[in-house]
Amino acid sequence: MNKMLPVLSTMLISTALAGGAQAQTSTVPDRGTVNVNGATVFYKAQGQGQPLLLIHGYPLSGELFKHNRNIPGYRVITVDLPGFGMSKAPSREASIENYATTMVGFMDALKIDKAVVGGMSMGGMTLFQMYKLAPERFKGLIFIDTTADPAGIAEAASWRGMAQQAEQKGVASLVPALLPRMLTGESRMKMPNQVMHLSNIVKNASLNGAIGGGNALADRPDANPVLPTIKVPTLLVFGLEDNVTPVELAMKLQKGIAGSKLVLIPGAGHAAVFEKAAAANAAMVEWLRTVR
Repeated sequence: MNKMLPVLSTMLISTALAGGAQAQTSTVPDRGTVNVNGATVFYKAQGQGQPLLLIHGYPLSGELFKHNRNIPGYRVITVDLPGFGMSKAPSREASIENYATTMVGFMDALKIDKAVVGGMSMGGMTLFQMYKLAPERFKGLIFIDTTADPAGIAEAASWRGMAQQAEQKGVASLVPALLPRMLTGESRMKMPNQVMHLSNIVKNASLNGAIGGGNALADRPDANPVLPTIKVPTLLVFGLEDNVTPVELAMKLQKGIAGSKLVLIPGAGHAAVFEKAAAANAAMVEWLRTVR
């Protein structure tokens, strides 16, 4: 009787796929770590359904997505990049390309053959390189407050300055400079819990992460050549008041990625997916209904 179960499962899956149903439910554990590329990568997973992997920006962690884990029909997996949150980086050397290789390896380790993947800021830059490496692994892409452009001279100097400041004055010293970029002035005045949550995430980054990530942002590759190669459904979610990756960059991505959908979230800065989580979730839920 047991020998028939794999055959029966295969028949059921084939029938579902033939009928246009969505892919298999993800069985990723609720939390854990995997060793990839010399790094120890921590993750959390919540919900039932297909895998939806979310990658944070600098110098944050998967807890950026604290309020984005309840997406109907999806097993939402939030990951800490090496050196951030509860993940460990082997050294201060880092690059966007290496983050991408690590994240594809992370998908391999958890047996995620194909998924919808989202990335915020540095996570979005990582996602461009992941797609370049293995486009067949993606059902859809969500780019959140990010850009395909390489860093200009002034921006690169700013990110290297962040890395240098972390080394000289400690990671916590980055909070006053970064919070005004992540949250609007109104949120910083009226929502102390948001300020405290993001501040604590930044403070939890390791020195290896803060230095490596800052330099990785400064030296990031030009991802614009990737844009016309994207052939899967793509959602762009940007804060209307984002002063790090402003709406002009959002519109540039929309123009470069054929068929992409842009959602601008009023009253949100660079951390739109956290600052206005309900609006971001609604945008993702509506768009995900179109992803097959």
